[in-house]
Amino acid sequence: MITECDVFIIGGGINGTGIARDASGRGQKVVLVEKSDLAGATSSASTKLIHGGLRYLEHYEFGLVRESLQERERLWSIAPHLISAMRFVLPHHSELRPAWLVRLGLFLYDHIGGRKRLPATQTLSMASHSTGEILQTRFKKAFEYSDCWVDDARLVVANAMSASELGTKILTRTEFKEASRVNGCWLIKTRDENGVEQSFEAKAIVNAAGAWVKPILASCNSVKVSKSTTLLVKGSHIVVPKLYDHGYSYTFQSGDGRVIFVIPYEDDFTLIGTTDQPYEEDLSEVSISDEEATYLCQQVSGYVKKPLRPEDVVWSYSGVRPLYNDGSGKTAEATRDYVLEVDALDNKAPILTIFGGKITTYRRLAEDVLKKLEPHLDYSRGAWTATEALAGGNISNDSPSTIDPADAMQRFAKNLITTYPGLQASMLKRLALSYGNRVHTLLSGVSTSDDLGLHFGADLYEREVQYLMKQEWAKSGDDILWRRSKLGLRLTPQQRGSVSQYVRNELGY
Repeated sequence: MITECDVFIIGGGINGTGIARDASGRGQKVVLVEKSDLAGATSSASTKLIHGGLRYLEHYEFGLVRESLQERERLWSIAPHLISAMRFVLPHHSELRPAWLVRLGLFLYDHIGGRKRLPATQTLSMASHSTGEILQTRFKKAFEYSDCWVDDARLVVANAMSASELGTKILTRTEFKEASRVNGCWLIKTRDENGVEQSFEAKAIVNAAGAWVKPILASCNSVKVSKSTTLLVKGSHIVVPKLYDHGYSYTFQSGDGRVIFVIPYEDDFTLIGTTDQPYEEDLSEVSISDEEATYLCQQVSGYVKKPLRPEDVVWSYSGVRPLYNDGSGKTAEATRDYVLEVDALDNKAPILTIFGGKITTYRRLAEDVLKKLEPHLDYSRGAWTATEALAGGNISNDSPSTIDPADAMQRFAKNLITTYPGLQASMLKRLALSYGNRVHTLLSGVSTSDDLGLHFGADLYEREVQYLMKQEWAKSGDDILWRRSKLGLRLTPQQRGSVSQYVRNELGY
């Protein structure tokens, strides 16, 4: 049996799910396959920022910075439960960029992207500001600017849920095997985790496989060999017990031209990253090296009073960024922009391949993908995703384009505590920030914690695990503990094992 569709998407990361959402909303019949879990690779291994990329101004990527800054507030408005405003403190010292140059860059950062809700840059005295307390006394001045934080893996899931509700068929743990052009369409074969093979017929293929784009192209017959390549760059992050109590983040400039972000994380921790290293090893076995952990600790220790040691690390994660290879030669200087390449035979059966990109611009990338495919498809509407909330994002009766996301989220969380007085406020806060208005589906019929079922540890209960399995494609303990949530940080190894065993039992593994 062959399943027909208009668009067949390979890759369940932020780009693939974003394209699926947009295409489904334009009336397309969409199938998306992901060989592991949604956001199972690069899209859950970012620095968790929606930002313009202040550092990119040095490389004259003004267009990319402008587009990213425009997207920053758009995404905040359509996903206020997953994205929040954050103030960054950039300490200045004379050994690196001069103060006037930094201030000029921040002036551009404030003005080229149409900033509306986020506050502008300020100059701080470290002697009188709370953020100066953990810094070495040699830092006298700093610049405070705005960007946004995002739960990256949950942003992927929110796009997938929105796409599914619009008709997209999402198949996780399903590997793309091969595709051939037959009678002006693509004939595609896949295989799921149980070895079951399926066939699909599609008008177009979107290759959103990230670091795997070239192997995917090699599995498609009669496709011209692409001259475009990806530059595979490993970025690693470490998590340590929280270094300070205030809510600011830091941007530390390193002597090698990079910047290191130090960010409050999951209430009790601090996230630090990232590194930039060329990567040519097994893509299924990506992890931080001892050298990377030491490097991050050394960079932070150059700024703070109390040195940071690799032994302080409680968790780490690494991902491989598939940057477009623009020939710059240096990973830190390689463009973070994307390139879209279309191959069609007699103007039929196109395959569009995505090289590069970043989480901040995923929505615009999806619009550009559909614009390139428009000659081959029949859309029922035009671009639409900039003003319609993602799954869980409808937390107010007002349109996402008119609300103040921070105020709306604060009111939503407060109302949640009133609605569920029998549950702990701290747990309700976490659920609000994870699920937005979908929390009412998760908590349907719940009055007290006794209604939540088996307690696994921290504030994770059976009801949430069941919700994630039924509504969000979670099929393993890691899916739940490290992607749908970060509760793995709070559970003991034995408790984490209990979650994994519960999921296996429920799925009959």
